[in-house]
Amino acid sequence: MSFLKSITGRFEKFSGTSENNRDEQLRTRYYKANFNQMFQSIEDLLKADPSARITSVSKEHGEISAELNGRLPSFLTVTVITTKPYETAVDLHISTEKFSLAGMNPALKQELIKIYEKLDKTHTFIGSGKYGNR
Repeated sequence: MSFLKSITGRFEKFSGTSENNRDEQLRTRYYKANFNQMFQSIEDLLKADPSARITSVSKEHGEISAELNGRLPSFLTVTVITTKPYETAVDLHISTEKFSLAGMNPALKQELIKIYEKLDKTHTFIGSGKYGNR
């Protein structure tokens, strides 16, 4: 079953992080920052990217949505959640309408990893998938 899932999963046009994701790289990441610091960092990160255009900001819900018009045209949603004082979780979800015979999912995954790597440079990374096994 997992072999079939890995083959068909390549052709999915969306990717996202979650607490219990099978893929270690796509687990929810936690940072040592308060909500406002993390939310502002993500907003600044997207504003600084010339291929990104922020379409929606909802601080009340902890979400920022953006269109990415770079090498891979896609739509990104970032969710920021405070779990403890000075511990903030960041989840990413990305989708595209583009088609590829080789499958789009690996390219979408790389986009998410690049965003996490940028956040790792600006905030202290605490861990990933911390509360998935409870």
